[in-house]
Amino acid sequence: MKYQLPRLARHLLAGGASLLFLLPVYWMFVSALRAPGLPPPRTVEWWPADPHWGNYATLFTLLPMGRYLRNSLLVVAAATPLTLLTASWAGFALSQLPQPARGRLINLSVAFLLIPASAVWLFRFQLLRWFGLLDTLWGLIIPAIAASSPLFVLLYFWSFRRVPGELIEAARLDGAEVGQLWWRVAMPLVRPTTIAVAILTFVLYWSDFISPVLYIYRARWYTLPVGLQLIRQLDSTNWPLLLAAAALMTTPILLLFFVLQRTFLSNQSLSNLFDRS
Repeated sequence: MKYQLPRLARHLLAGGASLLFLLPVYWMFVSALRAPGLPPPRTVEWWPADPHWGNYATLFTLLPMGRYLRNSLLVVAAATPLTLLTASWAGFALSQLPQPARGRLINLSVAFLLIPASAVWLFRFQLLRWFGLLDTLWGLIIPAIAASSPLFVLLYFWSFRRVPGELIEAARLDGAEVGQLWWRVAMPLVRPTTIAVAILTFVLYWSDFISPVLYIYRARWYTLPVGLQLIRQLDSTNWPLLLAAAALMTTPILLLFFVLQRTFLSNQSLSNLFDRS
């Protein structure tokens, strides 16, 4: 009993914290079912008296949200695996370099993390213009070739550093090449990192609003975040419709997290990533 009480207290504390973060999401979905045009409720409304499921259908009649949804899915479907490929390559290469070169590249990656995103907008615009990728979905996908973010490379590097060196050397002695070391030896051991980077990459590209605004001109290539902004411009006071659009944006991320969270929130998860013992 003496050991069960602290455990029960931890579970109650974790449950309370989870509810604290889940309640706004729940209220977003509930408020999206209110009658069109109604203002936000003055008190807590756990469920509307007359749910209006047609708010979601209205989104697709006001704007071609289906096309925007398809564009967003195409972007994340291409950018996520490409990011996983390039980030894992870079992270594995870093983990295999000798110390002087590895330290310099790690410091350079951390320095890149400090650069604000707005500092590269003009340079990226010029590159896309030179390669003829403006006003195409490839203009939104192309950052994945550079691993999308230095953070993903560092996450893979720290994970690959935990792979026993003896295992790598044994595979080398058996004749394994670099590609085989990466795919058959290292990648299966860092699966939680791969799942975490996949989720972060999905969220990064799925919720990206700035890139479509800067690099897309024709409405046929707009993505879902731009469609959400267009809904807001059409009727900025129709809160149920706006929250329905926000729920449409949020649902894929929630589903992806709930499907994959058991993989990386486990005993061998990213919580042990920085433990070098």
